[in-house]
Amino acid sequence: MAENPIDVTTEDGITIEGLLSDGTSGHGVVITHPHPLYGGDMRNIVVETIMNAYRAKGHTTLRFNFRGVGRSSGSHDDGCGEQEDVIAAYKFLKEKGLQKIDLAGYSFGTWVIAQMTDRVPADAVIMVSPPAAMMAFDDGNAIPNMTLAVTGSADEFAPPDLVKQLVLQWNPKAAVKIISGADHFFFGSTDKLYEIIIKNI
Repeated sequence: MAENPIDVTTEDGITIEGLLSDGTSGHGVVITHPHPLYGGDMRNIVVETIMNAYRAKGHTTLRFNFRGVGRSSGSHDDGCGEQEDVIAAYKFLKEKGLQKIDLAGYSFGTWVIAQMTDRVPADAVIMVSPPAAMMAFDDGNAIPNMTLAVTGSADEFAPPDLVKQLVLQWNPKAAVKIISGADHFFFGSTDKLYEIIIKNI
């Protein structure tokens, strides 16, 4: 299942650069990347790890660059315009006729997803290292379709205690997995992250 370059157009006219891998399962995922202002893009190794786990199950994957990143037009919009990017990617997969579509985010990508789950009827939501010590997540924002949160025991931006508090707010039934010794960038821990994701999708 090769990845193919695609362009997706948002409602506000932004062209989003993406990479699509067509699966056979009828299940797909939109994957969001870490903070653009700190070098985050769709080719981030954690984003690739999430993508590889879904592909291993035969699922369709769509990772993309937020506006202002890579070949995507526009400019960084503090998480507001980025929500439109996610919606456009979700609609792209929906129009392909997929029966089930998840949202999976890493770091800044989780913050964008957390603000907009009421706007996208995803079948499941996966959060990898939601940066609770760095960015403000809305209080009282339930995400009933969230199924999994993963962070590292040494993650200073997504410390386990704060992530557990967020998950209690989002969906107390969601699984929370802590990778011992892993930092925010999962150096040396992507294999463990892959194993956790593939068991929970």
